Amino acid sequence: MKVTLSALNTSESSFTPLVVIELAQDVKEETKEWLKNRIIAKKEDGGAQLLFRPLLNKYEQETLENQNLYLVGASKIRMLLGAEAVGLVKECNDNTMRAFTYRTRQNFKGFDDNNDDFLTMAECQFIIKHELENLRAKDEKMIPGYPQAKLYPGKSLLRRLLTSGIVIQVFPLHDNEALKKLEDSWYTRFALKYQPIDSIRGYFGETIALYFGFLEYFTFALIPMAVIGLPYYLFVWEDYDKYVIFASFNLIWSTVILEVWKRGCANMTYRWGTLLMKRKFEEPRPGFHGVLGINPITGKEEPLYPSYKRQLRIYLVSLPFVCLCLYFSLYVMMIYFDLEVWALGLHENSGSEWTSVLLYVPSIIYAIVIEIMNRLYRYAAEFLTSWENHRLESAYQNHLILKVLVFNFLNCFASLFYIAFVLKDMKLLRQSLATLLITSQILNQIVESLLPYWLQRKHGVRVKRKMQALKTDIDATLYEQVILEKEMGTYLGTFDDYLELFLQFGYVSLFSCVYPLAAAFAVLNNFTEVNSDALKMCRVFKRPFSEPSASIGVWQLAFETMSVISVVTNCALIGMSPQVNAIFPESKADLILIVVAVEHALLALKFILAFAIPDKPRHIQVKLARLEFESLEALKQQQMKLVTENLKEEPKESGKEKAT
Repeated sequence: MKVTLSALNTSESSFTPLVVIELAQDVKEETKEWLKNRIIAKKEDGGAQLLFRPLLNKYEQETLENQNLYLVGASKIRMLLGAEAVGLVKECNDNTMRAFTYRTRQNFKGFDDNNDDFLTMAECQFIIKHELENLRAKDEKMIPGYPQAKLYPGKSLLRRLLTSGIVIQVFPLHDNEALKKLEDSWYTRFALKYQPIDSIRGYFGETIALYFGFLEYFTFALIPMAVIGLPYYLFVWEDYDKYVIFASFNLIWSTVILEVWKRGCANMTYRWGTLLMKRKFEEPRPGFHGVLGINPITGKEEPLYPSYKRQLRIYLVSLPFVCLCLYFSLYVMMIYFDLEVWALGLHENSGSEWTSVLLYVPSIIYAIVIEIMNRLYRYAAEFLTSWENHRLESAYQNHLILKVLVFNFLNCFASLFYIAFVLKDMKLLRQSLATLLITSQILNQIVESLLPYWLQRKHGVRVKRKMQALKTDIDATLYEQVILEKEMGTYLGTFDDYLELFLQFGYVSLFSCVYPLAAAFAVLNNFTEVNSDALKMCRVFKRPFSEPSASIGVWQLAFETMSVISVVTNCALIGMSPQVNAIFPESKADLILIVVAVEHALLALKFILAFAIPDKPRHIQVKLARLEFESLEALKQQQMKLVTENLKEEPKESGKEKAT
């Protein structure tokens, strides 16, 4: 028998606040009352059946500054039923992973009616977010008090409130005690150790845990490249023919580490349950707009936007703009080469020590300009992708990632390709690669972590001084925490973090035979990156909502594509070396054919390795197959039960017909 919310008491007089809703200062009282009633109303009445209260009571509002902040939580029963609704997968007592149901809750490992630790805090906050986002308009035509904020049946109320500016933000609260424990085991004590990935997952969710897991894995995978590259850097600097072994190892390495990561990722996500979570039907993204109509798939009323209009925007506006940006990037690159020629000429004329230092200045300036252009282009790409009006969040993300990756790849690597294959200046290539890699790493550390942390510390000091100035007997600990956290920056996701690793992977793999020391610099950077990113997550940004993930998504394909490109570049560089050219002094055609043949052989080896290494370990494959078999058997039994019931009903109906 299915358990429903209406049959259970899910109210509590006091609750642990998990999520904060901040309203605009001028929001009308009738709007506040309507929102409160919709949040606390029963599910059968169209509510979320959550717990809701203002941050300050009437007496506290007279003493402290009222910020229009509200706290949201849920009872234990409500959380468990919410876990079933979102399809969370948990480990059973028989060590299998199954979708959680409230009716069979006693069958799950670690569950106890008197224990509140069965669901992690991240899962609880994800459930509350899911319930708030699924508050739908019923018969309301507008938001009470705001006739311009139109509603239609089935529209997400939270999304409409956010786009109308009535709700400023919704964010999950930190658990200071749990956060302190996580920090102690994660980054406060600098030591070479594995990260507490399961603890990170319990606090921040699977998406962020997978990023830190991949960062750690990628860093350790770089160590063999760094160890092998160091003697090449020290002893065989100019003999490019000797780099064939190193480059071949690099190409095999780049394939193996990505395939092995898939297996490790499958192990982690199976243990966390996200590998088995059913994919939900995607709702329209918040920014999607159009003329109201009926969705032919769902039968629900929602905005509809013609696909041809979106395609016109993409091909007539977005594509030309991206091409224009790429042209501008190449134009800036040519200015950089003019600076290089000027610095080299100045050094040759004077020959002093300060002009030898000046040789690195153009590369440093260019590296800084690249970072600025990447960040400015990112804002433009987000605006354009939003303007294209994609219906689904997944489509929006795919178009945004494609735009950003194409520009970043050209912006960061075009100069290196030009130096390698047009100028054919290997000394300048080494210098530029080293300067770009090291400068970008230093800038990223400063801009992403150190600067935001310094600004956040200054804000924290101001808030604490303000709280100390309030001579009150009220326990303002929660108030202070909420005020501090609401002013923190919003973490926009793992996009920029993966992009940084993607570009780093390009620097290491694309020109490995020219600058084998790149892997060593990447390892050193990543050891500090782990700590700076951990600091950023814990102390700089608001706590992000947990998002279940089964893999690193489209970034896996991006890294694999980069490894394929690296095969071509390394083979071409080795083929261009003087030592290899000396073997074929007469016939360049033979050299080109041999280089192409070697390149194809290495690509074939890459694809054979990718095929030979299964994406999931054997024991995971067996468990997934067993679960699929059991679900099919359960469906078959359900169908047989329905058939049996119909057969029992048939004689009764025929008897009634005879009687009439």
